[in-house]
Amino acid sequence: MTSKLLALHAIGRPLHSYREHNAETAEQEILNLLENNQTVAIVSDAGTPLISDPGENLVQRAIAQGFAVYAIPGASAAIAALTASGLPADRFYFAGFLPTKSNERRRAIRDLEAIPGSLIFYEAPGRVTETLIDLAAILGNRPAAVARELTKMHEEFYRDTLSALADHFQSHQDVRGEIAIVVSPPLADNTPLSADDLDSRLTAQLKIHPVKDAAAIVAAELGLPRRTVYARALSLKKDNES
Repeated sequence: MTSKLLALHAIGRPLHSYREHNAETAEQEILNLLENNQTVAIVSDAGTPLISDPGENLVQRAIAQGFAVYAIPGASAAIAALTASGLPADRFYFAGFLPTKSNERRRAIRDLEAIPGSLIFYEAPGRVTETLIDLAAILGNRPAAVARELTKMHEEFYRDTLSALADHFQSHQDVRGEIAIVVSPPLADNTPLSADDLDSRLTAQLKIHPVKDAAAIVAAELGLPRRTVYARALSLKKDNES
């Protein structure tokens, strides 16, 4: 994309790859260019450099060696997702990509549970459903938004609760492109719960999710201990199968 934009504006400048796997070598080459009074621009084909992309160490080294570092505002999926999500934007926390393994991902989410602002995540298309389920299980059934392919031709927004979004992407496994998830700040809900309400919610979730996931979603929705809800979900599943 960068080469196409440069060609479109008839800008003929050499391009060099700068990625995690070659960062150390590339950084030294860039610093050598700066030492020779060259100007270097870091660009990213998928948003603002350094935001879930390499570059932080390079900026630190350039500053430490006395070179001027300037930021030119550009597209950022995190900010674009937040501003169009319909969720509170006065305070927010960008968490980047969560761990790929569920146990580690849930631990990371727990660390963010009490932050009094909207949470912003990036996610790979193949893990959107799992991440939404884990977010609902840990954070409760907060309002949320999932944004896909922001600022591009096929941009899409999905706005609902975390559990409803998990249900949607569970049945739409072919999602592609770059994903950003925005979750609202903590909710305060002290509505009393009846046993019938618990059973009806579990029954609905058991139709589309395994017992463990169904219990996690409902426990998050209702603010109940997951072990208690899981035990009830197992009982309902056995009753339905008998």
